[in-house]
Amino acid sequence: MNHLVIMAGGVGSRFWPMSTPVRPKQFIDVLGVGKTLLQLTAERFAGICPIENVWVVTSGKYRELVREQLPEIPGENILSEPCMRNTAPCIAYAVWKIKLKDPQANLVVSPADHLVMDVAEFRRVIRKGLDFIAESDRILTLGILPVRPETGYGYIKVKGAGNQESEIFEVEGFREKPELEVAEQYLKTGGYYWNAGIFLWNVRTIEKAFRRYRPSLASLFDDISMSFNTDGEQDIINARYQKCDHISIDYAIMEKAENIYVFPADFGWSDLGTWGTLYRQMPKDEKQNAVVGKSVRMIDSANCLVHVPDGKQVIVEGLDDYIVAEKEGNLLICRKINEQRIKDFYKSEGDY
Repeated sequence: MNHLVIMAGGVGSRFWPMSTPVRPKQFIDVLGVGKTLLQLTAERFAGICPIENVWVVTSGKYRELVREQLPEIPGENILSEPCMRNTAPCIAYAVWKIKLKDPQANLVVSPADHLVMDVAEFRRVIRKGLDFIAESDRILTLGILPVRPETGYGYIKVKGAGNQESEIFEVEGFREKPELEVAEQYLKTGGYYWNAGIFLWNVRTIEKAFRRYRPSLASLFDDISMSFNTDGEQDIINARYQKCDHISIDYAIMEKAENIYVFPADFGWSDLGTWGTLYRQMPKDEKQNAVVGKSVRMIDSANCLVHVPDGKQVIVEGLDDYIVAEKEGNLLICRKINEQRIKDFYKSEGDY
């Protein structure tokens, strides 16, 4: 059976004031469409993973938000992390849980805060990817066709020409977020794709990878899993999870394993990591302003992103290339060029 693991534990500090430690961006209707990013993520997998096979790994303090926004998934499928330990422990927790229920499971792992514009193409790619990893001991990641020399994403380099007919390529290596000149060279050279952070594998394959490349995590979850599906499970997680290595799945597994493949795809993807990425995905008026909010007037302003609640009356006059955002009395007015500094401007009280 197919299972979906949604990683929903981040705090989205670069999206302040819309995203806060109390209600991060994955639990917010970022696009003004009546659904949160978490709900849109789960919805994308309709017809691929049955609802009883949808799992969400999140902070313990967001558990009720998940239950509120995805009431149809079983309560035991909401896995509560007591502290943030990056994506490798998060994924290991879900893998060790799922293998008890379905030792032959095929898994898709996806962040909760991504945007996909072409859902039909996304579903086609996921279905074909699941068929691919079900055939043998393979790890598959999705690569996104780059449309600009982006310095905010990691890249995946394919090996050789690959098999154009199959659409899936062997991975030569992963590249860290590059300087602009390097990103421009990647586009010119070809064969480089944005790393979307969406993974597909069989539960046996990823368990074997953890045992080989991160045995300390595998051993820890072997011990922890003895409490799974008992009344003491959360207490054991709360006591032992902090001992997990603080490491991403990229560093722990993806950059070490040999059986790694990439499926280059183009389905209108964005990771919505910053206000700027949201701006690029939104519809714009004739002066390239993107607006969320029903009572916003733009006067002699261009290239701006304005995001305010529907009940707020807002007039923006004379601004060019700015972000204006308001939520619950907190107001941000910031040049788009400085969007990466927003998390520094606003000092959060901590991730958990």
